[in-house]
Amino acid sequence: MANFFSSSIGRKIAMALSAFFLMSFLIIHLSVNLTSLFSADIFNEFSHFMGTNPLVQYALQPVLIFGVVFHFVMGFVLEIQNRKAVGVKYAKNLGNSNSSWMSRNMLLSGAVILAFLVLHFIDFWIPEMNVKYVQGDMSGLLDPNVADSGFRYYEELVHKFESPLRVGFYVLGFVLLSLHLLHGFNSAFQSMGLTAGRKKMWKNIGAFYSVVIPLGFIVIALFHHFNH
Repeated sequence: MANFFSSSIGRKIAMALSAFFLMSFLIIHLSVNLTSLFSADIFNEFSHFMGTNPLVQYALQPVLIFGVVFHFVMGFVLEIQNRKAVGVKYAKNLGNSNSSWMSRNMLLSGAVILAFLVLHFIDFWIPEMNVKYVQGDMSGLLDPNVADSGFRYYEELVHKFESPLRVGFYVLGFVLLSLHLLHGFNSAFQSMGLTAGRKKMWKNIGAFYSVVIPLGFIVIALFHHFNH
């Protein structure tokens, strides 16, 4: 295992696998959040399930947090090693001729996305953990025997998107996520050797995914900001 992570190929494969995992999570996360556009009740029900299901809370959630940390740490390691390998002078000489802005600035976009994720955790995940496990207040959870239960998830979502400054930062974060994915999507499939003979197809799929997923999150933020 140590030899696997010490090799360049091993690190790229590990990076690609973590990228696949996180991209799959983004689809699920967006699917749940999109329900908030047309039904507070459905959104609360999905959020309740995700927030109380033991498999999600005690198995998938720790794996997700580890995947996020691993992906960004590995990304920074690979970027630093790549820069050392090519040398500063060599990189300057190549400039725009051999690489896109996205590929040259994955470290920058990754750092901003990481800052955005920290804000997202502060906005939603930490308050959720505090309410459920520190305060022990389950009043916001769905209870068929209690009227108006389960309100907290939707109300909290709407409240967080009242501030135009916060919404602006969310939009910026998702724009940079889109740029990050435009390079990272194809890079992940290439690292796994899945693009041979299908480069155009995966490039088109990657472009579609990289635009539609972040755009979906932007629509959610703007919708709740301007409609509440």
